[in-house]
Amino acid sequence: MNVFSSPFKLKLNTLITASFLSVLLIGSTHAQQSGLPINAAASVNGAIITNDMVEQGIRVAISQGQKESPELRQAVVQKYIEVLLLSQRAEKDGLANSEKANTQLMLIRQNYLADLELSTFMAQNPISDADVQAEYNKEIASLGPQGMIVEYKVSDIAIATEADAQAALNRIKKGEPFDKVAKSISLAPNRVQGGAVGWVQAGQVAPQISAVLVNLAKGQVSQAPIQLQQGWYLVKLEDKRTSKPPTLDQAKAAIRNGIAQRKQIEFLSQIAKESKIVIQ
Repeated sequence: MNVFSSPFKLKLNTLITASFLSVLLIGSTHAQQSGLPINAAASVNGAIITNDMVEQGIRVAISQGQKESPELRQAVVQKYIEVLLLSQRAEKDGLANSEKANTQLMLIRQNYLADLELSTFMAQNPISDADVQAEYNKEIASLGPQGMIVEYKVSDIAIATEADAQAALNRIKKGEPFDKVAKSISLAPNRVQGGAVGWVQAGQVAPQISAVLVNLAKGQVSQAPIQLQQGWYLVKLEDKRTSKPPTLDQAKAAIRNGIAQRKQIEFLSQIAKESKIVIQ
């Protein structure tokens, strides 16, 4: 987990005014006059579109860059009307009971329930400020006595067998450019970039690679092929740089997100252990 990303600040402003309450009252009166329930924004052949549904649609639109306005609300209501019209026609045409529809509806339900379960779990197991502080302290301690972030600009070549990896290393030792060898034989997608990986920290790569990487000089290639579960690797250190770590305030959002991901993975792993899973 890399906690050193840009800061994120969450601002929450709550404003309840008399004018807002008057809008609610006017909306309720209008709904009653139109024959709709109080919390209804519209109906299509008796199917109700609630104000709660509309508000949720507005929040989604705002999160995607739309600006809140009467026109946005009207557009959201219209979209719900269109969806209801089409879904009702699908029911009428017998599409709702098709195998494809049943499969998709099952997946939608399962995905929603999965998200709901995770959000409920996180609400019941909140991340405290003390948790964030402890994780930050752990990350800072891992930087060593100098307290600096060390990053490595890396290129690599992925090869299926040790013999092929050694043959590729021999080509490099004889003077053939690393990127040319990568383009010709590497099995990794980054072969088209000559094996370029970019900037990484030691903790972001496999331990077998980091153990070699931290001891390489700039421009140097690993002296022997490195074995991983998925194959054999040659690694080149293109460059190296150091920087100061972010402050706690700057790292809070990334730390909180990382802890949340870890909690969710652990929760899912526990559920898996308690379940019977069969894979064909």
